[in-house]
Amino acid sequence: MRALLARVDAVLVQAVIAAALSFAHLHDIASAAGQDGWKAWAYPVSVDLLLVAAWRRLRTSDEKGAGWCWFVIALGASLGANVATAGLLDLDDVPAWLRILVAGWPAVAFLGGTLLAHSAAVPAEAPTADEDQGEPSAIEDQEDAPDPAPVLPAPPIPEPTPAPPAVSVPAALVEHARKVATEHHTRTGTAIDTPTLRARLGVSLPIADAIAAQL
Repeated sequence: MRALLARVDAVLVQAVIAAALSFAHLHDIASAAGQDGWKAWAYPVSVDLLLVAAWRRLRTSDEKGAGWCWFVIALGASLGANVATAGLLDLDDVPAWLRILVAGWPAVAFLGGTLLAHSAAVPAEAPTADEDQGEPSAIEDQEDAPDPAPVLPAPPIPEPTPAPPAVSVPAALVEHARKVATEHHTRTGTAIDTPTLRARLGVSLPIADAIAAQL
């Protein structure tokens, strides 16, 4: 708590010093530009009020364009007075453009203050009752939903087996194969298969397949 109070006290002291110096510099510029008496004291009050109005607009509205615009204008006036009174400007011989700026400042400050204070500001959106109670999020909906059925890849389509090339078998060999097949069927009671026919005839496998196809 003491550390917090120390920081707050330091900030307040610094703010008071900065405000007092800026206030005095604005008074000196206004007085040098021909605004003497109470009018010279009204100028720094006008600049500070515009700064406060712009800062309040920045803190309380979502539309910050106007707030930043007038905050920069007021800050430029304050910084300009501080720099000008630091020896860069001869206060005994103020240029005409500065006199024009000082004379026109009240109208500018009045316009800025009116726009900031009386224009419709859009407040920050407050959470609705449904949001306070907590609506299920999209992530929770996805977690509660059942897992979709896995998509199985389509089975590969087998490539067609190329047909074996046609083999020319002599007719005499086919007749001999028929006799061998008949003798085998008579002896075993079953039809002869291709490996047995191939072994009995002593031919290659393509020729044996071609003979078996003709039997």
